[in-house]
Amino acid sequence: MDKNKQAIEAAIQKLDFKVNEMARALKTNRSMTVGVLIPNFENIFFTSIVSNIENGLLQEGYSTIVCDYKENPLLEAEKLNFLLDKMVDGIIMMPLTDSDELINEIISKDIPVILIDRMINNVNCDVVLVDNLNASYNAVEQLIIRGHKRIGIIVGPEDVYTAQERLKGYIRVHEDYGREVDPRLIKYGDYQMQSGYELFQELLQVDPLPTAIYVTNYEMTLGAVIAINETNLKIPEDLSVIGFDNLALARIVKPSLSIVVQPMQQIGEVAAQILLKRLKKDLSGFPAVVRLKTELLIRDSVRSIET
Repeated sequence: MDKNKQAIEAAIQKLDFKVNEMARALKTNRSMTVGVLIPNFENIFFTSIVSNIENGLLQEGYSTIVCDYKENPLLEAEKLNFLLDKMVDGIIMMPLTDSDELINEIISKDIPVILIDRMINNVNCDVVLVDNLNASYNAVEQLIIRGHKRIGIIVGPEDVYTAQERLKGYIRVHEDYGREVDPRLIKYGDYQMQSGYELFQELLQVDPLPTAIYVTNYEMTLGAVIAINETNLKIPEDLSVIGFDNLALARIVKPSLSIVVQPMQQIGEVAAQILLKRLKKDLSGFPAVVRLKTELLIRDSVRSIET
C-alpha cells in the first residue's frame, strides 16, 4: 500500500495534478467556499469587516468569494445568483432592506445565511449587529450633558436599518432629557462622503445655528471634515463635532475628533464563527441575534457650554 501511495504522489507531482473543486463539490456537496456580499468596496467599514471574516474562515480551510452590489437591488440579486452558481456552502451579507424574498429563497436551499450590520423583517436567520441605538444615545447624551441644546445629526438613508436605529437613539435621548427635536436639524444622507459634505453645510444654514453636529458614518464624517476645513469655523469653540468610525482621521485632524467606534474586527470574527457553527449543522441558539457594543471617544472636538 505504501508503494502504491508513493507512486500516486509521484504521479501527482509529475503531472501537476489539481483537484477539480467543482467536481469535488458535486460529489461531497461541499465546496469549502463562502460567499460574502457587501454594498460596495469603497466603504472602509465594509472592507474591514470582510478582511476579518476571511481570517476567521481561512483558519477552518474555507475560501471566500467577495462581491459588491453597489447599493443596487438588481445587482444584489445577480450577485447572489452568481454565488449560488459557484456552489458556496454559506453566505455572509449586508443586505438591502427589501431583500427578504431573495434571502428566504437561499435559506430554503439549506444554505446558511448570516446577515451583518442590517436586520430584515420576515427573514429567519442569524444576524450580527452593532447596538446602533445606544451608540447614538450615548454620543448625543454627552453633548447634552455638556450643555448643548441644538444638536444636528447627519444620518443615513431613511429605509436603512442602521440609519433608523441611530436616529432612534438621537430622538430617544432628547425625549429622556425633556428636549424638543428640531426637525430642521435632522439631515438624511446616503452614507457617502459627498452627502456628509453637503449636509454639514446645510446644517450651518439653519437659524439658529446648532452648537454641535453628530455625523453617523465613516464616509459622511470625512465629508464633514472637508466642509469644516472650507469654513472659518473654529472647532470646538464655534461648533462641537462627533464623527463615526474614522479612527485614523480622528488622530490626524486638529483638534482631535471625537468619534463613535464600531467593533469592526469583532463583527467579522463573530459572523465567521456563527457561520462555521451552522456549516457543522450545529443549530443551537438559532437564530442568533448578536448586538455588539460601540466605544465612544470624546476628544478635543467637543466642548462644554455654560448655561
